[in-house]
Amino acid sequence: MKPITKETYINWYKDMLFWRKFEDKLAAVYIQQKVRGFLHLYNGQEAVLAGALHAMDLSKDKMITAYRNHVQPIGMGVDPKKVFAELYGKATGTSKGMGGSMHIFSKKHGFYGGHGIVGGQIPLGAGIAFADKYFERDGVTLTYFGDGASRQGSLHETFNMAMNWKLPVVFIVENNGYAMGTSVERTANHTDIWKLGLGYEMPCGPVDGMNPVKVAEAMDEAIERARRGDGPTFLEMKTYRYRGHSMSDAQHYRTKDEVAEYKKIDPITQVLDIIKKENYLSDNEIEQIKNDVKNKVADCVKYAEESPYPEVQQLYDMVYEQEDYPFLKHR
Repeated sequence: MKPITKETYINWYKDMLFWRKFEDKLAAVYIQQKVRGFLHLYNGQEAVLAGALHAMDLSKDKMITAYRNHVQPIGMGVDPKKVFAELYGKATGTSKGMGGSMHIFSKKHGFYGGHGIVGGQIPLGAGIAFADKYFERDGVTLTYFGDGASRQGSLHETFNMAMNWKLPVVFIVENNGYAMGTSVERTANHTDIWKLGLGYEMPCGPVDGMNPVKVAEAMDEAIERARRGDGPTFLEMKTYRYRGHSMSDAQHYRTKDEVAEYKKIDPITQVLDIIKKENYLSDNEIEQIKNDVKNKVADCVKYAEESPYPEVQQLYDMVYEQEDYPFLKHR
C-alpha cells in the first residue's frame, strides 16, 4: 500500500472538509428551493471515500454507487462546480442538468453513477468489472451500496457470477445503520452484513468506516486481490450518516443522543486530531485551509447560479439520434 504520510493526512483533511462543506451548502440551497427533488447527503461517511481513493489507481480503476453520490465524483477528479451545477439542473452540469442529485456521471473520470434504483448498481458494477477482464484492461471496479440494498436478490446473483468468473470487483456495503428509517436489526436475523460473502466463499469482513486509515488498508488488500486475478472481495464499512436519509427525513427513528455519540468519532475530527498531535500544520495553516474551502464552495455556488438552464432542444437530443430524425433540428 502507498505509505500514509503527513501529506496524506493533510490532503484527507482538505478533501473531507470540502466534501462536508460542499454538502452543507447543498442542504442550505435546497431549503431555498434552488435544488429540487431528492437530496441524499454523505455527512459522516467521508472516510469511506477518502480511504478508498488512497488505495485506488485513478488512471484505470472505476467506481459506481447509489444515489448518495455527490462527493464521490469530486474525489475521482470531476470538477465540483459541474457537480453543483448538475444539482441546480443547469446545462453545465455533469449530466447537462438532466440527471440531478441521483445521477452524477463521468466516464472520463471512471465514475459510473449515481443510481436511484435500490441495489440496481450492484450487477452493473460487476458488468463493468467483466468488461475490464474481457478487454484485459487491468482495472478494478469499486461497487458501493447501502445496508438496505444488501437485502436485494440481485446481490446474490451478482456475488455468484462474480466469484464464478473471478471478476476484478470490490463490493462495499456502507452500513450507516439505517435503510431509510429502518434499522439493520429489523431487516434480517443477522447484523453482520459482511457474512453474506461467506455463502459464496468470497473474502469478506468488517471495516471501521469512520477511520480512513482502516479503510485504506482494507481497500488496498481487496483491490490488489482483484487486480492479480483472484476475484472479488466484500467489505462492510461500518459508518454513520449525521443527516437524515434525505432532506425530507424527520429522523424519528433515532435519538439526538445517538447522533451525538457518533459525532465523537467524526472522521474529519479524527484526522485533524492527528494533524495537531503530530504538528503537521500550524493553527494558522488550518484556518487557511478552512478559508480556502469556504471560498471553493462559494465558487461552486456562483458557477451554478450563473450557468444557463438547458435549451428545450436538449430534451430531444437525449432521446433521439438527430441523424436519424433530422426534423427534430427545427423544433
